[in-house]
Amino acid sequence: MRNFDENNITEAVLERVQLAPSARMRDISTALVRHLHAFIREIEPTFEEWEAGIRFLTEVGKLCSDTRQEFILLSDTLGASMLVDAINHRLPKGATETTVLGPFYVENAPVRELGADISPGMAGEPLLVEGTVRAADGGPLPGAIVDVWHSDREGYYDVEHYDAGGEVAMRARFKADADGRFWFWTIVPNFYPIPHDGPVGRMIHAQGRHPYRPAHVHFMIAAPGFQTLVTHVFVEGDKYLDSDVVFGVKDSLVRKLERRSAAPVHGRRIDRDYAVLAYDFALAPAVVKQAVPA
Repeated sequence: MRNFDENNITEAVLERVQLAPSARMRDISTALVRHLHAFIREIEPTFEEWEAGIRFLTEVGKLCSDTRQEFILLSDTLGASMLVDAINHRLPKGATETTVLGPFYVENAPVRELGADISPGMAGEPLLVEGTVRAADGGPLPGAIVDVWHSDREGYYDVEHYDAGGEVAMRARFKADADGRFWFWTIVPNFYPIPHDGPVGRMIHAQGRHPYRPAHVHFMIAAPGFQTLVTHVFVEGDKYLDSDVVFGVKDSLVRKLERRSAAPVHGRRIDRDYAVLAYDFALAPAVVKQAVPA
């Protein structure tokens, strides 16, 4: 087939992609072509606009590095990450809701003992984070691995300081005790802007949006026989809860900080007033996926 125009080119491309040997690849390619062509027909871009779009995606790719993932920011800020997350986490009743992983996760964070301070020497209000891990339909999950990370009181993550010689801070992995409990010390995180000095930041500005996320602590929790949970716990009262730039806030994940006076807690003497962020997590059972025919 030849002599393509705006009336026949979509069908021509759809016919070509049917040659893919994988059924899944055919389905994905077909949907991509249909929606991409429909998008082009709807907005009728000029050559200059189409070239600007290609330059934008090229800049996004060039800005990706070991410590910055601009494509994840793009996915997050367009709500795509949360949509993929929702589709892949149709969870049973009682299971803790999920949210996006975000661009600041680092694999193999240091393993720390329960009760450790993961922000030693850092300025900020002391924060005790405590909770439990259990099955959505049952009892506690002893030995569950609780991976945590969050920003400092200025809204920065440790990875944003690595190039300047910064070290690992405000992130660690803990092993829940025999009752599925965990606790650790850190500082109260703050709201913060996602990195917005690149193409994604320019896009957000052009859309009339702000780049801020409400204060939160990230959790990734794993236990044998259960789905790994990736979620946040947000701080109640934060001014950006209703306009999170990555659309990650859910009411069930918002908790109020409890302020307590200096006193012994978990066997440790605390000589300053401190805040407490408490949350009990419930994991869904692992799903056995059926093989998809090639």
